[in-house]
Amino acid sequence: MTTVDDLVATIAALQRIDIETWIREELVMPQQEAGVLLFSDMDCARIRLICTLHYELEIDADTLPVVLSLVDQLYDTRQRLLSLTAAVAAQDKTVQAAIIAALEPNGGSSGADKS
Repeated sequence: MTTVDDLVATIAALQRIDIETWIREELVMPQQEAGVLLFSDMDCARIRLICTLHYELEIDADTLPVVLSLVDQLYDTRQRLLSLTAAVAAQDKTVQAAIIAALEPNGGSSGADKS
């Protein structure tokens, strides 16, 4: 776990006031233990992403929540796709072949089958 001071010391452009704002806006949600904010590795990665978006790409504070929401949705979709892939891989070959066929354009039917 990482403290605010550690983050400010290791990320050159990062300002303490920015972290406080991002916490207040719930862009990042650290744990609090004995009055000290502690950031997980995932929180730290998110702060690095926010820093890149804000300081390097100059995305303004009003737009950050929208961009982060889209990134979160993309991450969630990726996780679901990985779960689906694992579920398909656990099926027998016949079921896998049926799923692959259903994913093809026209649901696996050829264009010649159309009436």
